[in-house]
Amino acid sequence: MRRNKPQARRTGLPDWLVPYALLLPGLLVIAALLLYPLYQLVDMSFHQVGLRQIRAVNPSPAEFVGLDNYSSILDSDLFWTSLRNTVVFAVVTVALTLILGTLVGLLLNKLGPKMSTFVVVGIMAAWATPPTAQAVVWKWLFDSDAGVVNWALNLLPDWLSSLVFGRSDWSGQPWFNDTITLYLVLIIAVVWASFPFIAVSVLAGLKSIPSELYEAARMDGATGVGTFRKITFPLLKPVFSVLIVLSTIWDFKVFTQLYLLAGGTVNRDAFNLSLWSYAEAFSSPPKMGLGAAIAVVLTAILLVITFVYVRNIVKTEDVR
Repeated sequence: MRRNKPQARRTGLPDWLVPYALLLPGLLVIAALLLYPLYQLVDMSFHQVGLRQIRAVNPSPAEFVGLDNYSSILDSDLFWTSLRNTVVFAVVTVALTLILGTLVGLLLNKLGPKMSTFVVVGIMAAWATPPTAQAVVWKWLFDSDAGVVNWALNLLPDWLSSLVFGRSDWSGQPWFNDTITLYLVLIIAVVWASFPFIAVSVLAGLKSIPSELYEAARMDGATGVGTFRKITFPLLKPVFSVLIVLSTIWDFKVFTQLYLLAGGTVNRDAFNLSLWSYAEAFSSPPKMGLGAAIAVVLTAILLVITFVYVRNIVKTEDVR
């Protein structure tokens, strides 16, 4: 018996236009939530915007200043200080997050199902903690008078503390007054909250690797480091590539934790680009155009880094 072929549903659109029509709702949402605010940000960066320009009743028109805001950024010493803090913090934090997350992911892969689930739930609680709560907890831990960290360091033998840290008395140590120690605490706080995502992602990638490859490596006498270098890392390279891009974007624009740990915008030497943008936009007198220009510069830097890295990934895959 001859079966009739199912007929394609009539849409009234040419066949080549149907995929674009299906993508249109999503594109409209992206345009409304991302592209339009980005356009507003770029437009604001070319104007002088203050309280009179954003008030609800009879706002004054914003004065077009062209590239003056960007010239002010490049002429300011804070730009290079903020850029240095942003880049160094991101490089150190991304590296530590990936290393710790990978090690924990490898550990989770070796554990049994019950213990692995227990550890995953525990570490994901850190990842799910809001940035504000993270900052409050770590600020309390490193408090100069009642902090647990100073108390624990004072428990060390004087000779060991002097040998390792160069001092034996940690009472009243002000961790948040100095830029270096402030960023040390910030790195610890961000790595603590970020490595669980890396660990779970690495664990998911490890589950996709055939166990026969590891059995063959063990039969050939390969060590754990050799197995990781020859099998695990090459097969998980796409996963690591995505994680590096995401971690770089997240760590470049860290704001909440730094703002709370630094106690606001008092310590200008501790600014990164995000905190500097906020300080210019909302300090008195507010310079929202200048703050928008700093945010545009930060976005441009992230786009360049992401483009270069993704391009290298694509080139590597094409060679293969």
